[in-house]
Amino acid sequence: MKNERRLRIMTAEGELRGLIDDDLFVFKGIPYAAPPVDALRWRPPQPVTPWQEVRDATQWGNASWQSRDYCVAAGGGDPGRFSEDCLYLNIWTPDVEPSRPLPVMVWLHGGGFTIGAGNLDPYRGKALAAQGVVVVTLNYRLGHFGFFAHPALDAEYPEEAVVNNFALLDQIAALQWIQRNIPAFGGDRHNITLFGESSGARSVLSLCCSPLAEGLFHKGIVQSAYSLPDVPRKKAQQIGKQVVAHFGLPESATAEQLRQLPADQFWPLQRPLGLGPVAISGDAVLPKPMLATFMAGKQHRIPLMVGSNSDEASVLDYFGVDAAAVLKQMRSKSRLSYSLMKWLYDIHDDTLLGRAVARDMAFTVVPLLVAQSQHSIGMPAWRYWFDYVSENARDLYPHGTWHGNEIPYVFNTLTTLKPPAERAYTAVDQAFAAMVSTYWVTFARDANAFSAQLQGEVEWPVWRPREDLTLAFGHQGKPQSVLKPRFMRGRLRLFRLMMRSHVKL
Repeated sequence: MKNERRLRIMTAEGELRGLIDDDLFVFKGIPYAAPPVDALRWRPPQPVTPWQEVRDATQWGNASWQSRDYCVAAGGGDPGRFSEDCLYLNIWTPDVEPSRPLPVMVWLHGGGFTIGAGNLDPYRGKALAAQGVVVVTLNYRLGHFGFFAHPALDAEYPEEAVVNNFALLDQIAALQWIQRNIPAFGGDRHNITLFGESSGARSVLSLCCSPLAEGLFHKGIVQSAYSLPDVPRKKAQQIGKQVVAHFGLPESATAEQLRQLPADQFWPLQRPLGLGPVAISGDAVLPKPMLATFMAGKQHRIPLMVGSNSDEASVLDYFGVDAAAVLKQMRSKSRLSYSLMKWLYDIHDDTLLGRAVARDMAFTVVPLLVAQSQHSIGMPAWRYWFDYVSENARDLYPHGTWHGNEIPYVFNTLTTLKPPAERAYTAVDQAFAAMVSTYWVTFARDANAFSAQLQGEVEWPVWRPREDLTLAFGHQGKPQSVLKPRFMRGRLRLFRLMMRSHVKL
């Protein structure tokens, strides 16, 4: 069968024709829900209409409307065609008839909920699938199509069933599709790992808190999730009203009028007409804020791997965080807090100190918060810190690993990226990527509620408060893994206390 150049698979919705790529089966652009267009804009995803003929699954599906230039510059590449009709997924599998069902890894791309697509070069699932897993990547609604609230739309639901987080519902619909169909691709519907980076990582955490997602996945990997609070529904409604006014509609505009607004006019809207890179709390999808749910230990009971990078401050400008201003504000409000930070960090250059403080407040504290919450409910968590920079690019990244730079190591896709010749990836970089991706596959294959460690180059124990172990991927520029006890313990405890004082369930 693997000698055939094309391959057919029967799904619940109809037959698909895919491709074979170096002994792997690849299916692209599979619709997992009906196109959310016209009357289906700002509605929960609906079932796909079954098809009778064989459907071609050799081309990528449409991406949601977004800025192509920004996605090319910062999101991982060219996302391809844009359309509201964007609910498609892609599958890589090593065997459609394995002797035992294979673990499934489902990727949720990042991009601040405004850019990105599942087909970008860093997200190609070929190298992961070659290690014996089924890899799924997907597109979902972005920007105002993914997250939106307005009284005219909310009035279409009973109060307890209002929906504002359409992107999260898209991800849930994809997981439901996977439950129905992944056995046909050799996957195990009882062993699904949901993993994502940045807003994709926030999506993983949000779905860990959504009553609508329970049971659809069995473990999660959270890469560089940020601590920005979700937007309360009332505030989202206010922003929705401002958006409608921006388009010249009256305050009494109907849902039908809103759905007639041109799709390509939404993505350029910036603050204050945008929600920012977070979900909306208070609807049927996310009834309570994600951070508050974790702090209360009310997340779904599944194993999690969670971590961040050594120079997450590289992305803080996008989130509107001025690192120097954070420190200046802290110093003006409290000289004691400023002095405490200088003592905790032992950094005496205010620019560098502000960068480190902003990084840890926005990113590094989340893995600790999640690990502590997991421990409180008796579920395992593995905490990591990514601090490796490719050998020929270290002069470009003097502060460490940028936000998102771990992704091609996780997917082992360095060979798909094409940096300038003088920045080419070395054999050492390639070996390090192979090692990192193996940990991700090992988690997907082996982790369960009773696991005590993960096997790898270094045996990786679950996180426990007493030992407080973090696995560092990269150490002093070297491509090695090192377990670090009580990593950043003092400063992160302080930030966690600060978060708890501001977060109420």
